[in-house]
Amino acid sequence: MKKSILIPTDFSENSKSALSYALKLYANETCTFYFLNSYAFSSSRSPSLMSSNFIGTFRDNSKRDLTKLKAKMDEENTNTNHTFGMISSSDELPHAIEASIKQHDIDLVVMGTKGAIGVDAFFFGSYTVKTIKHIKSCPVLVVLNKQDFKTPKKIAFPTDFNRPYDAKTLKTLQDFASLYDAHINVLHINVEEDLSEKQNKNISILKEYLKDTEHSFHWMPAYHKKSDVINDFIEDLDIDILAMFNYKHSIIENITKEPIIKNIGYHPTIPFLIIPSK
Repeated sequence: MKKSILIPTDFSENSKSALSYALKLYANETCTFYFLNSYAFSSSRSPSLMSSNFIGTFRDNSKRDLTKLKAKMDEENTNTNHTFGMISSSDELPHAIEASIKQHDIDLVVMGTKGAIGVDAFFFGSYTVKTIKHIKSCPVLVVLNKQDFKTPKKIAFPTDFNRPYDAKTLKTLQDFASLYDAHINVLHINVEEDLSEKQNKNISILKEYLKDTEHSFHWMPAYHKKSDVINDFIEDLDIDILAMFNYKHSIIENITKEPIIKNIGYHPTIPFLIIPSK
């Protein structure tokens, strides 16, 4: 089945890294990659700059640069499975992404970000945070700048077993794993002495859902912040992709509360798949 992949771009090295990773990830799949550029004005810009001519210049520049990018990819990308489209939007990026998801029936959004380099560089840049918080209808894959592509054979899936699992959300994870027959490593961080009846019931449901997917369950003590435990798990098992479900009060929601980003301390070295869950 043909897939539609959305690549938000500001033509930076970060977005180029995301595009490069996506092309390699879906090398064996029939895909249309849509390049999305938002030329929206932030509310902080001076009203005196908001003339139609000024806005028109940004719109024209956006379309020009998108056309150049598409022409470059049409010429350089020899994979006949791939076609390219372009979207120029005056909406702020999260809203532009949401509109594009609906209009083009997008299967996955692939975003670039700087990654953790130095004390004040954090994984979640402001636009990434806004996008993760805003997008509830499509999975988002966040790729570090200059991320080397490694065939994703091991996926880490941290979960607390406190919420029922639904087939649609898990199918998204399974479909992603099926791209390269990846092994799903279910990780539970033991913050409780014993699992509740509800948790045990949800484990049984999860096992049933995953019965046809290669997987294993892992239990880690809560010896530090959850982000540290996850990072150690990624390193110890040589994980290729981190996948999490995004819902109210999830780990992701805590990470993306901007005032406490520095306190979370999550600095991944691998792509991060965020799957919205009700």
